[in-house]
Amino acid sequence: MALLNIRALTNKTFFINDIISEKKIDFIALSETWLSSDGAAVLIESAPPDYSFTRADRQGKRGGGLANIYSSRLKCKNISFGKFKSFEYLAIVIQGDSHVLVLSVYRPPKFNASFFEEFSDLMSILITNYDALLIVGDFNFHVDNQCDQKVKEFMNLLDSFDLRQLVNQPTHKAGHTLDLVITKGLKVEIKQVIDTGLSDHFLLLFNIEIMIENTHEKHIVKKRFFDSSATLKLTNILTNQSVYSANYNSEENVNSKVERFNTKVRAAVDIVAPEKTVKKSSSIVIPWKTQRVSDLKRTCRRAERKWRKTKLTIDYEILKVKITEYNNTVRLERRCYFSKIINNNASNPRVLFSTIDHLLNPGNSKECLLSTSSKTCEAIAVFFNQKINDIKNNIVYLPNTKDPPKPQYSIINKLESFTRIDLPDLHKIISQMKPSTCALDPIPTNFFKEVSGVLIDNVLDIVNSSLDTGVFPDCLKTAVVKPLLKKNNLDPSALENYRPISNLPFLSKILEKAVIMQLNEHLNKHAILDKFQSGFRTNHNTETALVKVVNDLRVNADRGHLSVLILLDLSAAFDTIDHNILKNRLSQWVGLSGSVLNWFESYLAGRKFFVSCGNYNSKTHDILYGVPQGSILGPLLFSIYMLPLGQIISGHNVSYHSYADDTQLYLSIAPDDPKSLDSLTQCLTCISEWMNSNFLKLNKEKTEILVIGNNGYNEAIRNKLDALGLKVKSEVKSLGVTIDCNLNFKSHINKITRTEFFHLRNIAKVRPLISSKDAEKLVHAFVFSRLDYCNALLSGLPKKDINRLQLVQNAAARILTRKRKSEHISPVLMSLHWLPVSFRIDFKILLMVYKALNNLAPSYISECLTPYIPNRNL
Repeated sequence: MALLNIRALTNKTFFINDIISEKKIDFIALSETWLSSDGAAVLIESAPPDYSFTRADRQGKRGGGLANIYSSRLKCKNISFGKFKSFEYLAIVIQGDSHVLVLSVYRPPKFNASFFEEFSDLMSILITNYDALLIVGDFNFHVDNQCDQKVKEFMNLLDSFDLRQLVNQPTHKAGHTLDLVITKGLKVEIKQVIDTGLSDHFLLLFNIEIMIENTHEKHIVKKRFFDSSATLKLTNILTNQSVYSANYNSEENVNSKVERFNTKVRAAVDIVAPEKTVKKSSSIVIPWKTQRVSDLKRTCRRAERKWRKTKLTIDYEILKVKITEYNNTVRLERRCYFSKIINNNASNPRVLFSTIDHLLNPGNSKECLLSTSSKTCEAIAVFFNQKINDIKNNIVYLPNTKDPPKPQYSIINKLESFTRIDLPDLHKIISQMKPSTCALDPIPTNFFKEVSGVLIDNVLDIVNSSLDTGVFPDCLKTAVVKPLLKKNNLDPSALENYRPISNLPFLSKILEKAVIMQLNEHLNKHAILDKFQSGFRTNHNTETALVKVVNDLRVNADRGHLSVLILLDLSAAFDTIDHNILKNRLSQWVGLSGSVLNWFESYLAGRKFFVSCGNYNSKTHDILYGVPQGSILGPLLFSIYMLPLGQIISGHNVSYHSYADDTQLYLSIAPDDPKSLDSLTQCLTCISEWMNSNFLKLNKEKTEILVIGNNGYNEAIRNKLDALGLKVKSEVKSLGVTIDCNLNFKSHINKITRTEFFHLRNIAKVRPLISSKDAEKLVHAFVFSRLDYCNALLSGLPKKDINRLQLVQNAAARILTRKRKSEHISPVLMSLHWLPVSFRIDFKILLMVYKALNNLAPSYISECLTPYIPNRNL
């Protein structure tokens, strides 16, 4: 542990970072930080990776302030005992086998007569509640001067509470002992008192004995180390050493081709970057510590040693210049590091949020926090598998339920065989693929893309062999499942709090992409997909789906009708699909036959998965049903599986809309026809029966109902729904939008505002660490992505409601440009070329109309528009 009066932390952040890293300090208490409201960025720079911090800034005036920076392996909790006028404090409890209260104190030099009374009051609270106390800080008493009356009184106060002061050497350049370490119930050893040159106070290093859980034990991992020349070396090896040997047989089955491809490519990668077993420890790695940073750090150390030796003013000035240069360089390298992350993931908010969250909360992680072992992986795999089996077994299967008659598609020719793809098609597919890598891949995806020129012919041969023979390679059917904690605040020891994240080999995704292109062409040519299914379709999205639904609800309200909106909830819908039923859909409803149908049968059969945590894996488990998670074809196959549902719903004169497994039913009820609700209840019964017969679990407890409008029958409709066991809510969340019974979207706007100001606070904290260009990308990713999401639904709302969203945009503009609150916002928005929120809504409506008029929108949107046709030609 360490203690230091830093006297302004802002320009010394990276030196504190280095001291913590080099001295392996688990906990450092800093006083006189002199931080203001934007001090989070300063502490972020001061804390090494995997360290957390807490702070107590002086309120109302400059100076003072305390901060603690501590290793994330320490389980710490902030605690407060009220405010005191004569001193500042920061209290934190370190939780272990026994709790230790650490109290950091700063008493200003100007003596306040109430200090002894207030400090005694605080000690009386601590002594009675904590067995182990550690009190550190700058008390501004010269305890080395035993003749000083205030020192005597202070030492008597400590003695009366059985507290021991352990520092007995100077901690200040003037030769006095001001920084103290006071304990009770702890074994503490003062190790060193060091003049760092950062302040007129010295750094105190000391050890305390406390039992804590070691969460950073060394563990063995396997890694490949790719240097800058790896791509060129790999290209040369693959060029000189053909992936297929001289006795290669073009008639060889596709399974053998894939296995041969993986073996040869993996062998080449082993030459360039052999897999090594290394011990991964808790040693601190700073990713932005470049060679220039290391060189400047050594220069600073040399300047520091020279100044300590000569004590000349000129050498001290040189040291300050070197420190400033070092700080500026580290800050620049850090900015470049995060700028690269932001640039590479500008369209991936999940990665950006993770980056910002790591900056602000470096100790947080959603990875599997269970003790990692093969046994743990197996337990997780069994849990995930059993969860799906339980859902499947609880479905009351109704074998006699028949599908409705399929629509009369104009299918002249069935899709019997795939068309072979050519090199330009394959190049396009590979270039559009995301760079995610599966543990089963023989080569990391980013390197695969870089050396694809020498592998492209082999990949093309594999893809076309699969398309020709109707066989999906067996070795591409295994998924690697990573357990991910759903939320940081959930219990990491409970298996139900983990979500399975499935990853498939890159070659599998290339093959699926080649198939889905031809399948989509067939589906679109014959208009096979449900008109009101908007999931994973070109020109369709959640906004077009919600605009259609809300428009219908508003039209009903304008007619004086009630509307009943029902949001169906399915349990693990993608995982319980029956393969035989899906094959029937592909054959009878889609028109697949021959080698194409054989390919899909092969694609679904023999699927497996295993759970991977760290360096450990579970056994391989069979997947007997469901569409492959993490696949490209999975969502489309689910939409095909659900094709009969639309026929069932429309057969009861009930409107509906679907987005993947989210299905919404809505019915208009006229004032003179309250019995029309009967058709809705009959529809729900038929849906439930059909889902049971198709091994889909309708979760009635989570199915939500909203009654919209008020025509005098509102209460009667609610009572009737309640009698059927259907609970009516005042608002529901559909596809990320909160819809209320009055369609005024007040709750939705409230939630947007809350969420956006949360993100803006985080961006404001890291704003000093990043460039304006990168900050703008964060604002677009976190703020405008939500302000613009489905904002067409907000058209026509009162100006006062839209103004609340405008406040969010104004705050974002001020954070980005660092303008004061008193400055007029309109010129700022103009300088950024940002349309105000109300204009963004109008623009979205106009864009949607343009797309509808130019065949770039779903047909259900185009049908909402009535083209103007003049009565006479002009």
